[in-house]
Amino acid sequence: MFDAVLFEKAGVPAAAIVTSPFAVTARYVTELHGLDHMGFAEVAHPITSLTDAELRGRAAIAAPQVEKILLGR
Repeated sequence: MFDAVLFEKAGVPAAAIVTSPFAVTARYVTELHGLDHMGFAEVAHPITSLTDAELRGRAAIAAPQVEKILLGR
């Protein structure tokens, strides 16, 4: 999340992907850095124990969110 914040502060559009338990923290980090407008993609937790196929499924869920964030829709 912090990497995405640094990119945004440098004027480079960015989209972080976080799992649901970390969404509150992600929102706090963006607000702390004055980026209230910054969005992030949210997927179900956990991801570290997923199979490749399951991880692809989570990526498929995140992709439209990331697209919306980066294109400003």
